[in-house]
Amino acid sequence: MASKRADIGRRRRQERVRKRVLGTDARPRICVFRSNKHIYAQVISDDQRKTLAAASTLSKDLAATLKGTKGVATAKQVGLALARACKAKNITKVIFDRNGFLYHGRVKAVADGAREGGLEF
Repeated sequence: MASKRADIGRRRRQERVRKRVLGTDARPRICVFRSNKHIYAQVISDDQRKTLAAASTLSKDLAATLKGTKGVATAKQVGLALARACKAKNITKVIFDRNGFLYHGRVKAVADGAREGGLEF
């Protein structure tokens, strides 16, 4: 469990980034959440206030293929799955929201996987 102090710092960073990063219909935002065990990513249109696409280590289509992988490799697969879901909905340009997490490790791997899948940041 994260300490309250660490969580407050992440919330502060999250608010600071969210002031500048806004997902529109033309360019929705990819929001990434990282827990100790899983990683989640979703494409959000702030204009419509809707989630357009999502992928995580818990999604049924990915869970079967991720057996035996952990960490950065799993996060990259989540990014690729998110890119496939976006391509199905004709979304090519997005903006990346790291959600207050540092841009390295699993968060960076999601972004790299999404770029590999064909999304433009």
